[in-house]
Amino acid sequence: MDTEPVTVTAAYRVDPGRETEFYGWAIEMLNAAACLPGYLGGGVMGSGRLSSEWHVIYRFDREVSAQGWESSLERARLATRAGPFVQEKGTQRTSGLQNWLKGPVRPLPPPPKWKLWLVNLGAVFPPVLMFNVLVIPFLDGTNFLLRTLALCLGVTAMVTWLVMPRLQRLLKKWLYPPLQSIRGRHRRMAMDGPKQGGKSGWNR
Repeated sequence: MDTEPVTVTAAYRVDPGRETEFYGWAIEMLNAAACLPGYLGGGVMGSGRLSSEWHVIYRFDREVSAQGWESSLERARLATRAGPFVQEKGTQRTSGLQNWLKGPVRPLPPPPKWKLWLVNLGAVFPPVLMFNVLVIPFLDGTNFLLRTLALCLGVTAMVTWLVMPRLQRLLKKWLYPPLQSIRGRHRRMAMDGPKQGGKSGWNR
């Protein structure tokens, strides 16, 4: 079961008239998921004016990839940006040939904002300091806008590809203390699912 494709569908209740804002936020979530290993595709489904319930669908190559998305720092960041007009109603999972995993499977709640602030500070400060000491002095005669652009390009590149992925792996247990127990429960459910016959339903 751990090596079979997994589809995760999250249901949301959206206040009438705020569908466009929700759709833009959902697309950001999908774009962020697409940057992680094992992502196979996804989409947004909703009835527009006929219903306030929408669904965001993610498909991954295996369960561990789905869990990687649910525990990712980028997902946590975006989750904190969901407006008060959006309420997550639950998630539904399928794996393999449409066998529903049994038991409660929920996305991990985002870490506290103070933890995210500390991680962001730890990711941004070292590159900014390095560029100000090693690079910016050599651009002293350059236009202020060009110096600022060089600083932003260098820092964002280092944070995105070098610093943040390592911080995320290093601090995962601190950001998500219950993650290991949840993974163990998922593995047990994946092993027990075929024996129990598999059930489906929204987890609330």
